[in-house]
Amino acid sequence: MNKLQELVDYLFNSIPSIYLIIGSTVIFIVMTTFVYTMRAKAANQPIQAKKIILPPLFMSTGMLMFLFDEFQVPWIQVAEASFVGLVFSTFLIYTTRFEMKEDGIYLQKSKAFLVILLGLLVIRMIGKIVLSNTIDVGELGGMFFILAFSMILPWRVGMLVKYKQLEKRTK
Repeated sequence: MNKLQELVDYLFNSIPSIYLIIGSTVIFIVMTTFVYTMRAKAANQPIQAKKIILPPLFMSTGMLMFLFDEFQVPWIQVAEASFVGLVFSTFLIYTTRFEMKEDGIYLQKSKAFLVILLGLLVIRMIGKIVLSNTIDVGELGGMFFILAFSMILPWRVGMLVKYKQLEKRTK
């Protein structure tokens, strides 16, 4: 663990912050494109409860980042990031709808999802540019992870509730 910590320390101290900000923004844009593409493909197949539950479980492994000092976030910032994530999740919960077809339950395609996703991208980039002047890049990465997890977990729970309600009505 010490060797890994030394490597993380070296990388964060030798790479200028602006490159870390640009790199993480490019990665976020790629991930946003990937998520939207996956969502569009998912709308063409019946959805199952497992497909709703698994993404937050897979994402939770990212919490391991907090084992490293560079990513640790003070509790007040954890609360702030969690609150912002919860606020954003309400839009996703509200706009996520299911429909029943002859062969199963489908996720409805929504233009609002793309608008919300792009809005989050813009807000994230602005936030990163503004906050990177006062908050360390690693800490900022930890905050954005907390924000994303705090948004995805309630959204997926809301999706699961809506899915189960529709499933119950159809049986």
